[in-house]
Amino acid sequence: MRYRLISWALPAIVLLAVVAGFAYVYWSKGGAGAGLYSRYWSPDPVQGYWDPANFYQSIETVEGVFEAALCIQCHEGITPGIVVDWRASRHARIDEPVTCDDCHGNNHQQLRLPTPDVCGNCHNKQHGEFRDEARYGFPSHVLAMERAVDAPHFADKPKAEVQSCVQCHSVATKCDSCHTRHLFDPAEARRPEACITCHSGPPHPDDESYFASAHGKIYLAEGKDWDWSKPLTKGNYKAPTCAYCHMDGGRHQVAQKSLWKFGLREINPHTSKNQVLRERWIELCRDCHEEKKAAQWLAELDQERKLAWRKLDKAEDMLKDLRSDELLQPAADERPDYPMGSLWPIERVGFFEGQASAFYNVSAIERDYFEMWYFDNLGAYKSAAHGNAAGVEDGHRKMAASLDRIEAKARELRHLSKDGRKVKLAPTLTELWMKGAYTDYNREHN
Repeated sequence: MRYRLISWALPAIVLLAVVAGFAYVYWSKGGAGAGLYSRYWSPDPVQGYWDPANFYQSIETVEGVFEAALCIQCHEGITPGIVVDWRASRHARIDEPVTCDDCHGNNHQQLRLPTPDVCGNCHNKQHGEFRDEARYGFPSHVLAMERAVDAPHFADKPKAEVQSCVQCHSVATKCDSCHTRHLFDPAEARRPEACITCHSGPPHPDDESYFASAHGKIYLAEGKDWDWSKPLTKGNYKAPTCAYCHMDGGRHQVAQKSLWKFGLREINPHTSKNQVLRERWIELCRDCHEEKKAAQWLAELDQERKLAWRKLDKAEDMLKDLRSDELLQPAADERPDYPMGSLWPIERVGFFEGQASAFYNVSAIERDYFEMWYFDNLGAYKSAAHGNAAGVEDGHRKMAASLDRIEAKARELRHLSKDGRKVKLAPTLTELWMKGAYTDYNREHN
């Protein structure tokens, strides 16, 4: 009888847990924000422009339903620049022009900002390629907004910083990130500047690594004279740009050759799947280079990644040992939680344990590892991928220096501990850490 009860009880408990999990996710998405933590943050008005499907609200000061001719007549006086751009666009010059109401609607109190789905009504091929990125997972343009709002730190960051993130992650929720409204000229998107608007700075140093490469130097010297109206195909450009390599042939799919997953994840580059990706890269490089040379460059990239992960693994192992010995300070239960709290607070170490989220509320040595993994490592990887040898050397020099700092701090923490036992923070320091002005402000203004 007891075993029969257990055989029924265990599946029932599992079923209830699954149902409760789905119910919690459904509930958590029901707040003023968006994503998994929508109940823990509220959108600023500008969020309507970064994520229009969820947050855009039409102005209500103008009433009426208008035809395109009236829209154009009015906006020639109010916002003449967008009318000039539209008139110069292909939308205005085809036999049956695409006008204001096609993209925005005609009821002025119910206007919309076009989303990729709206653009996809006409640009079905490009939209289909864009949506297809999802099967490759992160990183990809189509999942960029989901990647932002589903991360715990999104609800924990200061509002201004969140907005600076989503203005780039909005590439998932609108099409004017790459070719600006209302011109929508493909020539704009073919130039590197369209990409480096977002792909720049320490978290994405593509601009530095590309412009320092042979390809980038040719572009800087001669690119102003190229005919950017030409398609991204062999023979049309003297040197490749971002779009030539990542969107070859005009394909709106930037994830279909992503071999090393942004350089932040250690992978086996020689799986059957990655072998297909390698062949795609070699085929593209053959537009200008010998196949053997292209294969050699990929092998050099693999070797650079192996060297990088030796350093990163060594640093991560040290932090995990410190955590096991309870020497990371402040400990997880001495730190302010994310707004949603945590049943089992834990110091975040390593990629799969949330190191990507360790922007705040961490110890100094953890932050050192984060910057080593996310900034120094990315600089080395992007330089290796773009053919910037000096950048590879500089990135590994910075990683080595970061590793030295982490080792020194680890030794100091062990020296300060007594018999391997954790030394608790003084009560005054714990109070400052848990309830500092910075932390309290974020809690009140998210």
